[in-house]
Amino acid sequence: MSRVQLALRVPDLDASIAFYSKLFNTEPAKLRDGYANFAIAEPPLKLVLVQGEAGQDTRMDHLGVEVASSEDVQAATTRLGNQGLDTTVENDTTCCYALQDKVWVHGPGQEPWEVYVVKADADTLAKQPQSTCCASTSESAEAESTSCC
Repeated sequence: MSRVQLALRVPDLDASIAFYSKLFNTEPAKLRDGYANFAIAEPPLKLVLVQGEAGQDTRMDHLGVEVASSEDVQAATTRLGNQGLDTTVENDTTCCYALQDKVWVHGPGQEPWEVYVVKADADTLAKQPQSTCCASTSESAEAESTSCC
């Protein structure tokens, strides 16, 4: 099964959890310090909330497509590369409290998209500081400016 992921950086994580729990009529699938995600069945969506700066507006952090296997990530990497898109592969990386394989591409407006598989749960938010996934605001800006993802 595939589903689209929307990751939002939110100024008030608790208020956002309460709102999205009501909106999608479900509780978070994973809660960690400064982080929550919802595995929504209908519509098929992985909604990720990452604690942002207090007082700032919610903003998009990154977008993604969750797939079923590492083979699906590899197939996406090949397909995207064959279509002329610049790809960045991150295998066995820790991101959003999960061990993942993924490939990153950027849309025409530099919006970061990942195609990823969750391989296991993890105890940390992010391992690779150059990745846009779950990076702090300053890390995201630095990652975007270096075009690493």
